[in-house]
Amino acid sequence: MTSLTLLEDMRQISGHMVEAARANDWDRLVSLEQSVATLRDNLAANDAPSTSPSERARKFELMKQILADDAEVRRHVEPWMQQVKVFLGKLPSGAAENS
Repeated sequence: MTSLTLLEDMRQISGHMVEAARANDWDRLVSLEQSVATLRDNLAANDAPSTSPSERARKFELMKQILADDAEVRRHVEPWMQQVKVFLGKLPSGAAENS
């Protein structure tokens, strides 16, 4: 798989991650994040220099879109994480250990 193909796949999945975050579908979000992590690892291991200015420009655009998707996911996840922290903080002492 080329680095451009890997980035295109990552961008597609990151879009699905945004949808999952908006729907509060945390299980799907985690699964999609694992898929992106696998692609990212493959990209890091196999990335070859871009051969043309147009390919470099496309990669740059894909990375910008992936980062924008990541910011959107965080916008939805961070409030949920705060709620989880509040909930865990209200548990009786030792309750979290017994769960």
